[in-house]
Amino acid sequence: MPGHPLYVEALGWAATGVFVASYFFKRADWLVRTQIVGALMWVAYGVLVHATPVIAANLLVVGAAAWKARQAAGPRPAGLPQPSRT
Repeated sequence: MPGHPLYVEALGWAATGVFVASYFFKRADWLVRTQIVGALMWVAYGVLVHATPVIAANLLVVGAAAWKARQAAGPRPAGLPQPSRT
């Protein structure tokens, strides 16, 4: 985008690269973790360029990916505290 510093442009392109790279992981847990990182990068980009839709969409991606990662992790082993569900 014209008018934005180079580091903002670089962040946007890096976020794109991270998100695309996530699809090359064979393990689902790494795909999801990488998508979380990419989406957080997009959130930062959205904040820097004042793009509320970019921020909102990627916060939803972070939430969905975190929920999926938690589901995939399964129940915690005995002896570890269970997260509260209140």
